Amino acid sequence: MKLEVVIDATGLPLGLAAAGAAVSEPKLLLPALKDVPLEVPAGTPVIADKGHDADALRDEIEAAGLVPVIPHRRNRSRPSRNDGRRLRRYRRRWLIERTHAWLHGDRGLAVRWCYDSFMYVGLVYLSFIHLALRRF
Repeated sequence: MKLEVVIDATGLPLGLAAAGAAVSEPKLLLPALKDVPLEVPAGTPVIADKGHDADALRDEIEAAGLVPVIPHRRNRSRPSRNDGRRLRRYRRRWLIERTHAWLHGDRGLAVRWCYDSFMYVGLVYLSFIHLALRRF
């Protein structure tokens, strides 16, 4: 299973999209953003890693009114679409990695014992709730 998790600026998970391992990461980003229960304000930066470097995905994110902050891969042959000022926000990527580490602190998520995908997604949502309750 591949998880795409959306977090807020403090690292609190807000939404997710899950799919099989053969699905590419750019196909999971927009469903994960649509899973967020609140409306995402226009102009919000969407920080993603180099695995999401696709011009079609950038166009869809910009059409939704959001700002993509995605560095290019090394082997990119097309001209750059990044603004250096925007890429400074990529330094906050550690929040996403920390949230993934918190999620994998739950043994059931790290080992993936669930045979059915809906059971695994339910376990991920329970882990989201657990992370939110630990903050308060």
